[in-house]
Amino acid sequence: MKNKKLNSVQDWLPFKKILNNGIIILKNNSYLKILKISPINFNLKSELEKQAILNSYKIFLKTCNFNLQILIQSNKKDLSKHISKIKEKNKNQKNEAILNLSEKYIEYITRLNQEKKTNAKSFYIIIKEELKKDSKIDEKIILQNLNENYFKVKDSLSRCGNNIQEIIEKEEIEKIINSFLNYRKITL
Repeated sequence: MKNKKLNSVQDWLPFKKILNNGIIILKNNSYLKILKISPINFNLKSELEKQAILNSYKIFLKTCNFNLQILIQSNKKDLSKHISKIKEKNKNQKNEAILNLSEKYIEYITRLNQEKKTNAKSFYIIIKEELKKDSKIDEKIILQNLNENYFKVKDSLSRCGNNIQEIIEKEEIEKIINSFLNYRKITL
């Protein structure tokens, strides 16, 4: 019987390394940069503002002549701390109407939580550059292209009112990658 080498999860994952500037290098010689987007609430805008935002998004899409991916992650919110704070404040409350209102509010948010309607969304844009094997382009130019594309995205989406954050901390990048790879938690 021959010994069979088992592959580890690290062998399966496409990541080679994360540089100090937050750039991810994949095993296929692609380079990635992750941006976190804090979006505006489009529904709260006036019709004129909505039209301006949509025009800005059109410009954004036209200027993105490079590889990018938009990821949206939905996570269930844990409201137990919020409920505990309300209950704690109610301990000293003497007004029956406020106590009754607080209890109805707790029932309401508990029901929302059980129906899985209390999700928080995280938005990411991943910019990609590839280093071709036969290409004369070196890593320095790839990194420069990633930065230029980051500034294009940031400029375009900022005009729409969004906040764009460049993810450069290795721990935060690992946390984001892990959250996408482990999107389901097993409960026993």
